[in-house]
Amino acid sequence: MIRVAKNSALRHALYGSLIVLGLSLSAHAADSASVTGLGQSWPNASDISTSPRWHVYAFQRDGIRYIQVNDLNGKVRAALAVAGNEFLVLPMGSDAARVNTPTTAATTITAAKATTASAGEQVYNDGSMQLYVLPRADGSASLSASNCSGDLPNCGVHSNALKLPIDGMH
Repeated sequence: MIRVAKNSALRHALYGSLIVLGLSLSAHAADSASVTGLGQSWPNASDISTSPRWHVYAFQRDGIRYIQVNDLNGKVRAALAVAGNEFLVLPMGSDAARVNTPTTAATTITAAKATTASAGEQVYNDGSMQLYVLPRADGSASLSASNCSGDLPNCGVHSNALKLPIDGMH
């Protein structure tokens, strides 16, 4: 009788350990998969653009949001990482060298803010940050990302970016 009880207890402990291990691995896999597709022409993610002329994809991992902008043909134009008030332009996309963020030189930001509302098109707004694309005559584009504060145009307007899930968010 004692031997049967030990085997039963051992079996239950083993099953419990396997379940915990399985849950842990699936949570890790979900976190890793949350940025799957970043940098691709057609990532397996929802298009959350506020514009019908651009594709915007958002991913999240470890508290960092990754925003990627593609043109209508799927060409990656630029991507950036956002964590709180910190912006980092990622070295991918044909327009990566022409992305303005709040950490860009003050004169560039002022010029970008001045032209954003008149010449640019908002492609992303989640209530905490917004992103505009400013097409250029040569076919390239400049992108302007900014934190949402009271002085920015249309920043309080919540777009469909809030209605659609950001891939990888838990």
